[in-house]
Amino acid sequence: MSAESTTQKDNRAVIRPEADVVAASVADLRSRMRGLIGAGVRDLVVDLSGVQMVDSAGLGLLISAHNSLRKAGGQLSVVRASTDVYELLRTMRIHQHFSVSAD
Repeated sequence: MSAESTTQKDNRAVIRPEADVVAASVADLRSRMRGLIGAGVRDLVVDLSGVQMVDSAGLGLLISAHNSLRKAGGQLSVVRASTDVYELLRTMRIHQHFSVSAD
């Protein structure tokens, strides 16, 4: 089970995973994100300050969350990514689909 903290106000939420976003933690994080979107969140911010690594399952999770929010008229933002994670997201050109910022 992954640990994360979440703050929510109206239709905006910030979710902060406390561990790497990898295959072992994606299911719990996906469930939490779906719950937030289902509850009306349209502006979802993923704070990666506690994350050192994102694998292919984690990339898939971010893309899936972006797609779900976009269909609902919302948006996804990734903030406080480590240098390595930021470079990965830029290399994969994910920053062309939603906002990505580094530390």
